[in-house]
Amino acid sequence: MFGLENWGLLGLFLGNILAATIVPFSSDALYIAVLAAMGEPVACFVVATAGNWIGSVITYFMGRLARWEWLERWFHVKRETLRRQKEKVDRYGVWLALIAWVPFIGDVFVIALGFYRTKAVWTILLLLVGKAARFLVWTLLVGLF
Repeated sequence: MFGLENWGLLGLFLGNILAATIVPFSSDALYIAVLAAMGEPVACFVVATAGNWIGSVITYFMGRLARWEWLERWFHVKRETLRRQKEKVDRYGVWLALIAWVPFIGDVFVIALGFYRTKAVWTILLLLVGKAARFLVWTLLVGLF
């Protein structure tokens, strides 16, 4: 986790911003490590939720800036893949933001929500709800052990 767990709440915040963008590492592992080390569940919950949410908002707006041509040329994404992704966004809409915390696919959903220009206010609000629910579950689970 790049040593971020040793930075306390600042490391938790920065790590969660990075983890919610396209940087591949586990914000869950970082959260559990900092929570276990500090023993301050409310502070850890607020900081991790805020950082992860801000990272997802950044990712959402990165998606809004993307263009078809860029995805095809630089990321070698095929139009068929984008078409299937659009079907999911059309079917589930902003509700996909609630599961943006799921490893590997969550960031893809957030980029897609931005790329297909879902309503920003609702998407951002549901991103916050989903991120908060995820860290609440981890807080409760760690508290049980």
